[in-house]
Amino acid sequence: QVQLVESGGGLVQAGGSLRLSCAASGRTERSYAMGWFRQVPGNAREFVAAISRGGGTTDYADSVKGRFTISRDNAKNTLYLEMNSLKPEDTAVYCCAAVVSILYHTYYIRSSDYPYWGPGTQVTVSS
Repeated sequence: QVQLVESGGGLVQAGGSLRLSCAASGRTERSYAMGWFRQVPGNAREFVAAISRGGGTTDYADSVKGRFTISRDNAKNTLYLEMNSLKPEDTAVYCCAAVVSILYHTYYIRSSDYPYWGPGTQVTVSS
């Protein structure tokens, strides 16, 4: 089993940037596809970005395309989400997730595909 912990959230003005990190520990010798999701209280969890276990394949929600970049450093067991041009509607708790993947280029965009989740980090964008 892998454990995930996010960091890097905070309060930022609209138009600003933040970089989220997700550190993995435990069974990190297994290969995981990973993703970022966000949730506002009272709303369903929303897909943000996903990346394959090798890092070469990514996908984004339309609402963040061109502003957010997902990446990973497998040597450091860390996932990143670079967020630029932030908007107030990006305010949410951001969680990283992992799923064991035997396919090198496959990514997953449904939250139900991910068995492992971090507790989340709050991102607040003020107008």
